[in-house]
Amino acid sequence: PGASGKATAAGRAERRRVQSRRRRRNSTIAAVVAVAALGSGGTAVHLYTDGDEQDATTVTADAPASRSGLPLPASPSSAPTPSASVSAPASPSASASPSPSRTAAPKPKKSTPAPPAPTSAAPAPKPPKPKPAPPAPSGMAEQVTALVNAERAKEGCGPVSVNGLLNTAAQRHSADMAANDYFDHTSQDGREPDDRITAAGYQWTTYGENIAKGQRTPAEVMQAWMDSPGHRANILNCSFKEIGMGKQESGDGPVWTQVFGSR
Repeated sequence: PGASGKATAAGRAERRRVQSRRRRRNSTIAAVVAVAALGSGGTAVHLYTDGDEQDATTVTADAPASRSGLPLPASPSSAPTPSASVSAPASPSASASPSPSRTAAPKPKKSTPAPPAPTSAAPAPKPPKPKPAPPAPSGMAEQVTALVNAERAKEGCGPVSVNGLLNTAAQRHSADMAANDYFDHTSQDGREPDDRITAAGYQWTTYGENIAKGQRTPAEVMQAWMDSPGHRANILNCSFKEIGMGKQESGDGPVWTQVFGSR
């Protein structure tokens, strides 16, 4: 009886120890479940049923666990952020946007002005060289034309230029008068000035003709024409643009023909 009584007492003590361990384990699991319920806002909880009491209290992530297995009260700063990639805007640092430098710019050095160069009197400008006089016309037609244009300029008329076809018409008439010993605007065969001008190939719109006999130089014949109202009117007719001259020697002196025209 004594031995069986000890065995019975030992069995009861063992059962009490087992029951006590079961109560502690059930209490630990309940605490972990409570952690899961409290952390349902986002904290993950891993439960382990095998192993010792410490394994049963293991939790993950940002919810720190106490030595007893219960989670520590969450501080305001430990709340999980919505996304790990989103961070609070950093306050601007002093080096992010450099402020204007306060380094004073070096003051420009005062430069000593260079002494003025000695001035010298500018040389007096040389008087312009006189323009050379235009060469005197070498041919008879050019000489008469120069005299005609001088008279036209006095009256405000433009100059006339020498035309070879009009020269031909004028020279033919002077030669015909000298050869046939007559002095007239109408040829002995009845041709008029316009016939002779057209025959020379000049396509005229208006024309005029002066003739003279006996004057020895262009100046003399021009003076004789300017002293005659009819001849003067031809010379000073502003509608004429071109001129032709003819001169033929004869027994009574040179025979002159002057033809004006416009095309």
